[in-house]
Amino acid sequence: MNPGLRKFFVPVLAVVIFLILWEALVWVMGWPNYKMASPSDLVPAYAKYWNLFFIMGWQTLWRTVVGLVLAIIVGVGIGMVMGFSRTMREALYPLLVGFNAIPKATVVPIVALMFVGAHDFNTVLIAFMISFFPIAVSISIGLSTLEPEYRDILRALGASQATIFWKIALPKTLPEFFGALKVAVTLAFIGTNLMEIVSPHGRGLGALFDSAKTNSDYPLMFAVLIALAGLGILLYYIVVWLENTFAGWAERQPG
Repeated sequence: MNPGLRKFFVPVLAVVIFLILWEALVWVMGWPNYKMASPSDLVPAYAKYWNLFFIMGWQTLWRTVVGLVLAIIVGVGIGMVMGFSRTMREALYPLLVGFNAIPKATVVPIVALMFVGAHDFNTVLIAFMISFFPIAVSISIGLSTLEPEYRDILRALGASQATIFWKIALPKTLPEFFGALKVAVTLAFIGTNLMEIVSPHGRGLGALFDSAKTNSDYPLMFAVLIALAGLGILLYYIVVWLENTFAGWAERQPG
């Protein structure tokens, strides 16, 4: 099969198989939809609330993307500082690890109280806070493992630190960067929905999920979860496309 077609049909087939198994599990176990909704229960929910899914899905998506972009900018900046300086790496690693170890669900109420009413800002901030860590670490590792011979040769030729970064360090770290970005995409969605659910303000898919929970509309709750998964998959494949465009050379070809 053509590699391009395989990359399309294999994931689609996996999703179809997952939905079939999910439907069969609910049918075999005899679970009512208030205990475990099946894929067939989700279709009426999407048909009934399609306009809310469109509006609130967009609200969740753009705030997640903005938080992710900020995470990339800050994460790359911190990673560069840590990658080029052993002192800064030893100083910042404990702080980053400690910050990342704090459950973000406990941070959400604090942020909501600090910036009362700034719903978009709060949501973007949490998405950023939960997703920049893997980017910073991947850039730091990529730069710190750069062969010193390359640096010495370029410095001997009069290259600046910025030139070394753009010509050697950046291309070398691209595979690690995109690998971390794939993880950061899912984390950013987690951050967005934490704020939307824990600090409800009537916006985003998290608010729709919370509303469905309040009204005991279980098919709608599961429909929101699948919609979130769909948005995550969409952003993931955008990252894959960017990776193939800018770092496709690093992909191992079958022998």
